[in-house]
Amino acid sequence: MDQLVKYVEDKYVAKKDLPEFSAGDTITVYQEISEGGKTRVQFFRGVVLQRRGSGATETFTIRKMSGEVGVERIIPINMPSIQKIEVNKRGKVRRARIFYFRKLRGKKARIKEA
Repeated sequence: MDQLVKYVEDKYVAKKDLPEFSAGDTITVYQEISEGGKTRVQFFRGVVLQRRGSGATETFTIRKMSGEVGVERIIPINMPSIQKIEVNKRGKVRRARIFYFRKLRGKKARIKEA
């Protein structure tokens, strides 16, 4: 069964050439938004909290601070509306999933550059 799923994913799911990024990196995701008859490109810049899954079902969670409020977005890697992903900073963290980052504020919320 797994071989069949892998075959279908390889054959029919369009692969995008995205840069390598992991938890702790600051990235910008450019996403196409359609409102009514118009389309525009909106970007979302934040810190990657995790990457999970594999193949066609892989997703990543990105978090940014909007004033005092934290905003998180879970984005599938193979989402058709993603135009591009830019890696702004490489972060050095010890874990693959940095959920502890949600509780940190101010200077404690800084991530060392790799």
